[in-house]
Amino acid sequence: MSDALASDALLRSFAGQRYINLTTFRRDGRAVATPVWFVVHEGRLYVYTEAASGKAKRVRANGQAQIAPSDVRGRPLGPFVPAGARQVREEALRTRLEEAFRHKYGWQYRLFALVAALLRRGEHVFIELTLTPGALTN
Repeated sequence: MSDALASDALLRSFAGQRYINLTTFRRDGRAVATPVWFVVHEGRLYVYTEAASGKAKRVRANGQAQIAPSDVRGRPLGPFVPAGARQVREEALRTRLEEAFRHKYGWQYRLFALVAALLRRGEHVFIELTLTPGALTN
């Protein structure tokens, strides 16, 4: 199977899901799992979080992650998939992702954004997750 077909098959495993278990890695290699909202856009998954969050810091530090579809508590509903991770800096893409999150999560996303703005929680960022069509992990 080609890498493109493998990536498409992996993306389908996330179809219809509202949460993923995003596992990022500390400098010492320890894994930290977090259930998060996500959207799929142009063959990649994206997560929205505070720039100062632990997961954003860990992504900036090493750019490696693993993800699995999950329930709201982060319990995996399928196998973990290795992924490359990076912070999105392109403004045009950020604008499209804002709309994608508003479309998928509706009033919940709007409420989250409003509360964050009222609490002056700081900058929010998008993290791009590029699936690695290699071996699946558990």
